[in-house]
Amino acid sequence: MTDTIDKLRNYLTKEKFNCSEWEKRGLNPSSDEICRVMSLGVNNCCKSLIQDCEQKNNDRIFKRTLKKGLKSIDKNQLDTEEKEFICDCFHELANIVSVDINNELNSWMYGSLLSGIMSISNALKGKEKIIEILSQNCTKCKSKLETFIIGKEEGIPDYVFDIVKCKNCGELNLIDKGPNIKSLRFGEYEPVEQLRKDEYNFEQAKERLEQIKYWRK
Repeated sequence: MTDTIDKLRNYLTKEKFNCSEWEKRGLNPSSDEICRVMSLGVNNCCKSLIQDCEQKNNDRIFKRTLKKGLKSIDKNQLDTEEKEFICDCFHELANIVSVDINNELNSWMYGSLLSGIMSISNALKGKEKIIEILSQNCTKCKSKLETFIIGKEEGIPDYVFDIVKCKNCGELNLIDKGPNIKSLRFGEYEPVEQLRKDEYNFEQAKERLEQIKYWRK
């Protein structure tokens, strides 16, 4: 446990969100205010984990502390890249105390609905029978962005537009999958945000896509 405490203390003193750390990720630094919010959330959780270790708590307590730390950060203040940075920091903390919080990170990052779809998708990899492939080209690099449909059922409505990130070039794209999809697997893209169709029409979804692109510049 002493070794774990030392690692946590070292992580606590580390400059996590300085200019060089952003540059390593190929990003421009966020504002000082946002960096303070991010640093405060990560460091407070790190301090709590140190206390847990000093009290010789178990993995269940470590996981609870990490989940509480994540929830303390208002992700509505952050853009996609900032949220991904936070998830990487919490993943490092979880590794130090040897607990798995991947599901919690997915839920925090993407929301419970999309996280659930991703979990189902991952669980079925290598076992599913693909019955349909939806494909469109990335608007920047023209790579195929494929959605593999592995289950369909009549009557399932199409609730959302998906904003996704191309794995090849990082460009954001808008995907409209359509109804009757029961289960699916993502191809060469990563989900970024879902836009409910009772709140956004197609033109509004495209405007939201451009907003996110602008914030990431």
